[in-house]
Amino acid sequence: MAGSSAVVMRLVASAFAVAEKAGGIARKVMHSGELGIIEKTGANDLQTLADRLVQKSICASLSRQFPKITIIGEEDLPPEAVEEDLIENGQSEEILQRPCPSEYSNIKEEELVVWVDPLDGTKEYTEGLLDHVTVLIGIAYDGKAIAGVINQPFFNYQLGPGAALGRTVWGMLGLGAFGFKLKEVEGGRRIVTTTRSHSNKMVTDCVQAMDPHDVIKVGGAGNKIIQLVEGKASAYVFASPGCKKWDTCAPEAILHAVGGKLTDMHGKAYKYHASVKHMNSSGVLATLRDHQFYLSRVPQSVLDALPSD
Repeated sequence: MAGSSAVVMRLVASAFAVAEKAGGIARKVMHSGELGIIEKTGANDLQTLADRLVQKSICASLSRQFPKITIIGEEDLPPEAVEEDLIENGQSEEILQRPCPSEYSNIKEEELVVWVDPLDGTKEYTEGLLDHVTVLIGIAYDGKAIAGVINQPFFNYQLGPGAALGRTVWGMLGLGAFGFKLKEVEGGRRIVTTTRSHSNKMVTDCVQAMDPHDVIKVGGAGNKIIQLVEGKASAYVFASPGCKKWDTCAPEAILHAVGGKLTDMHGKAYKYHASVKHMNSSGVLATLRDHQFYLSRVPQSVLDALPSD
């Protein structure tokens, strides 16, 4: 089946299997108790052994099967041989059996860019806030996020010993998104999810300008987008630089696959070409519905401070 599938469907099917393996690596490192934490730029910018092993696993596994794709990972790791036990050669049969949207059926391998965040929510991972943690693999074509895979290594961990841990959700434009139950916030309430550890006055002012009924502060861009599609929040508001393309590519594709929207604070789409800068300098605004309403509430002071790229 894999041989007859379009390149992009084979890539998504491989990314799904690799993300599942990545979740297992993150759990194994956590269980060992030896997290191998180092600070990159400060106490809120950490890297762990799980970040390093997961990125090596994802990049090496996908490069082996798709040698012509461009892969951009968060962690700046030295080139080195990758242990065979980190390699995942499997593919999701369920994804391979799905029809490829016609507009993507003839994409060539070298036209695809993969954005990888091996552990989104690293700080939360080190603090035991395990439900915030995700593995993100985003796939872009012609600068647009078209498919994404999000693994939650510790999904269900609150249920205690014996619970089956982890799940993987995925989505693709033209196909939809899978692995969760799509739900909207009940009663039209405005529930804003925002950063837990990277806040400042501008972020707070922008959140309050949305006139929210409630505010949820959590880690991880992937986690926040899952909150949107599962009806726990109606808008993700981050009026600050700091978020990167590997944070948003996979979540954006899944959100857009179910009719949501992710833009900068000016309402402009981010681009995911291989040559773009990695920083999302103009902030992030994501919604499942009513994007224009939230855009209209962004204060002028925020727009002035975050010039659109």
